Amino acid sequence: MLKNKQHIIDAKILVLGLTFKENCPDIRNTRITDIIDELTTYNAQVDVYDPWVKKEDAQHALAVNLVETPASNYYDAIIIGVAHNEFKAMGIDTIRKMGKANVIIYDVKYLFRADQVDGRL
Repeated sequence: MLKNKQHIIDAKILVLGLTFKENCPDIRNTRITDIIDELTTYNAQVDVYDPWVKKEDAQHALAVNLVETPASNYYDAIIIGVAHNEFKAMGIDTIRKMGKANVIIYDVKYLFRADQVDGRL
């Protein structure tokens, strides 16, 4: 986020995906919680959206509160953490609209082309 002169401290960040792998509801052994935990150490507000996970399962097993629908024009950064078909079907333009005008999109799973996102793992 620093390359675009945005700061992570107090940022509003959306994480797309919580499951262990794409297109399944299994949250056991997910590494997405490591990303969430790290971001919260910077006092970032982290919203998590995953259409495959039941809200109560995420809360009970991982103490993660899922959002039902991500807000529009709200996030400073969006992290695509799981390659669900739903996220691919949304398309990068719809995902980008969830963020502010200068949103940073980081695609951990290479769901979209490199020229469509700001960074990859």
